[in-house]
Amino acid sequence: MRYVVGVDLGGTKTAAGVVAQDGSVLLTDQIPTLNRDGGEAILDATAAMVRSLIERAGAQGLVVDAVGVGSAGVINAAEGTVISATDAILGWTGTHITAGLTQRLGLPCAVVNDVHAHALGEAWHGAGAGASTALMVAFGTGVGGSFVVNGQPLLGQHFVGGHVGHFASPFAVHRGTALPCSCGHSGHVEAISSGPAIHAAYLREGGSAALTDTRAVFDSARAGDELALQVIAIAAAAAGQAVGGLINILDPAVVVVSGGLADAGDLWWNAMEKALRAELLAPLAAVPVVRASLGNTAAIVGAASLVFAQ
Repeated sequence: MRYVVGVDLGGTKTAAGVVAQDGSVLLTDQIPTLNRDGGEAILDATAAMVRSLIERAGAQGLVVDAVGVGSAGVINAAEGTVISATDAILGWTGTHITAGLTQRLGLPCAVVNDVHAHALGEAWHGAGAGASTALMVAFGTGVGGSFVVNGQPLLGQHFVGGHVGHFASPFAVHRGTALPCSCGHSGHVEAISSGPAIHAAYLREGGSAALTDTRAVFDSARAGDELALQVIAIAAAAAGQAVGGLINILDPAVVVVSGGLADAGDLWWNAMEKALRAELLAPLAAVPVVRASLGNTAAIVGAASLVFAQ
């Protein structure tokens, strides 16, 4: 059986695992991403972790022959470079990921955006397994997604495909003014339906500043806080409307919803799915909408699948 290392390179942590050709994850490791030290330092640290995993695999008689990476940022998957990235990782834009890791490790490498990697993992061995087309949308710190067709993510002409948090939402307005979005524009889905947007809405509407994050807002809602319940319901409705619209456009076989909000329980999920179903065209009424199932290993498995697909 063939073995590769899959890497999930995010803004705060980088995780990796040895993945077998059947999709099983055999060994894992994780390090903080050196997000203030520049691209070369990040590649050095990532290569060191991968090298350690390869040595551990070798001790068990397993030979790793390639590396797949899911990386934060807009990724030119053909050239293996970072087209653009936010300040979450300073000096990441322009980094040559595949060439840099191949030089350091002596192994072939492939890379794609981390949300696409997450979707590939779910489509291969997770909640979307067996479906010819899978739409994956993630609601957490941001809102992102990917449309996987026959095991391949739709990357787009400029490799920007999947930015499903960045189109207009009628919910993303406060007192007649469109809410600012993390992308620099305003009125987008992410501006109302992300985790930080829920916390911001709670404070904006006069909620207690003692609730310092989104998790606290959810806890307060479960305790009966009417304002917390209201802002969560609005955010969930915005999320559901957005996903429903995407389903109408793409007609996927299955929809996989992931991220911290999807894992927050029925309080968010039920309102999201109700709004989603209300948007659907009649032939799409029964499309399956399921929670992601692979958890933290999804992007590792999906990154590995890049190499196996080659």
